[in-house]
Amino acid sequence: MEWLVSLLTDESVAHIVLLYAFVISIGVLLGKIKIFGISLGVTFVLFVGLFVGHFGFSINPEVLHFIREFGLILFVFTIGLQVGPGFFSSFKKGGMQQNLMAASVVLLGVGVTIGLYYILAGRVSMPMMVGVLSGAVTNTPGLGAAQEALRQLHDAGQISEIPQIALGYAVAYPLGVVGIISSLIFIRFIFKISFDKETENLNAIEDAGLVKPEIITLRIQNKAVEGRKLHDVKQLIARNFIVSRLMRDNKFMIPLGDTILLKDDILLVVTAMGDVEAVSAFIGDPATLDWKASEKQLVSRRIIITHSKINGKSIGSLRLRSTLGVNITRVNRAGIDLLGTPRLVLQVGDKVMVVGELVAIERVEKMLGNTLKRLNEPHLITIFIGIFFGILFGSIPFYFPSMPMPVKLGLAGGPLIVAILIARFGYKIKLVTYTTQSANLMLREIGISLFLASVGIASGGKFVETVVSADGLLWIACGFIITTLPLLIVGFVGRKFLKMNYFTLMGLLAGSSTDPPALAYSNSVAGNDAPAVAYSTVYPLTMFLRVIMAQILILAFS
Repeated sequence: MEWLVSLLTDESVAHIVLLYAFVISIGVLLGKIKIFGISLGVTFVLFVGLFVGHFGFSINPEVLHFIREFGLILFVFTIGLQVGPGFFSSFKKGGMQQNLMAASVVLLGVGVTIGLYYILAGRVSMPMMVGVLSGAVTNTPGLGAAQEALRQLHDAGQISEIPQIALGYAVAYPLGVVGIISSLIFIRFIFKISFDKETENLNAIEDAGLVKPEIITLRIQNKAVEGRKLHDVKQLIARNFIVSRLMRDNKFMIPLGDTILLKDDILLVVTAMGDVEAVSAFIGDPATLDWKASEKQLVSRRIIITHSKINGKSIGSLRLRSTLGVNITRVNRAGIDLLGTPRLVLQVGDKVMVVGELVAIERVEKMLGNTLKRLNEPHLITIFIGIFFGILFGSIPFYFPSMPMPVKLGLAGGPLIVAILIARFGYKIKLVTYTTQSANLMLREIGISLFLASVGIASGGKFVETVVSADGLLWIACGFIITTLPLLIVGFVGRKFLKMNYFTLMGLLAGSSTDPPALAYSNSVAGNDAPAVAYSTVYPLTMFLRVIMAQILILAFS
């Protein structure tokens, strides 16, 4: 059995891989266990790492540091790729209000943390308070950013040793999950919220929305339209709409921009729900027609864009209507239908609805790709170019007054920001940013698992004695206050004064804490996608603020 003892104790590659494989596999397995319908998911890897570290298993600190930071980079970069396309659009219309509320939760949490630090007269150091803050709001990248800031301070000689703030994160995390969900339940109890009434209100709001494309059939009866070209009519109405098909004298056709419209022409129109009334009033009355008969002459087909040369081009620039006589009526991106306006920029992975004659459709298919195999191929150059520039950007020093040293975004903030920018604007420099959801999740889960396992193994030696000590109990109490107070304040304001729908409010508060268990709870009680929509709206900004504020707190109070 000497070989087994050697494998478990010697600092070898086999020992390191074995230890990580054990911690991650057991942690992921235990993370699937639900208590009162709530599971900790991959975060349980941290607690298995603490358990293993407590019993004396260790890894060379330099190797441990590399694996931890590499895992963090993978995690935040893939998050950036996921949220990037919707990051800037999330600030439009209702998203601006939701993001301001989520930012208020983050800043209130920082304020509560600073307040507790002074109330306790420094009994708990600010680095440890930041660790507690990260655990209380279940934000692992914030912990990574804080550790990166502490390392910078240590390398600059500002501090003699790096505190084990992961201990504060670990003791605050479990009650943080409970505190977030408890806050949601408390808000419902205070305002005596009825789920049925909230569902009715939500349906009314969605029915009045302008996002979902609507398909209508109209007969031309307006003399102002008769005899005009289609593109002239569009300019007169000044609304976004697409004429997918036209029937004249019992013959079907694809109308072009210079097609002259005649009285009694029947049009199949695709427009935003909010523009239906205006378009109908200008063109003519609704008509009834079975457009299936047109399929003998015209074909509608959903084509997936896989050719990288199409990435970043607008629909209008392809000139499909004028050259091939086909229409792109709708574009499905990440499960959301978008109106196929000429200015809409296409990206690899988009699914476009194309209408036209079969021969023309086949030519469009060759032009756009429609090769699923290409989507399954990983675009590694985009990932590693992004990581390269992310690390460079994260290493740039930013000088602020009263700071003991320049602020750097570090290995957490730099790759996150660059990933967001690449995901949104990468097509402008011919970078294909599309990755399948499974590939993105795989890289993200590997990254966070490596990071949490490293943090747990490094901190496990002191975890048990910390939890049972007076300081450990104090950290737990501080974490619960940091979790609940900002959520209750913003939740009260959102419901009392802003009259926000409770399902949307649940997703917003879960997103402001970047807490998947709270989102899962919200989705289960709501029975609709309103919590998920609000969560995804505020998640990018919240994640960015959590990472930056963790570093600022460390550097400002060092």
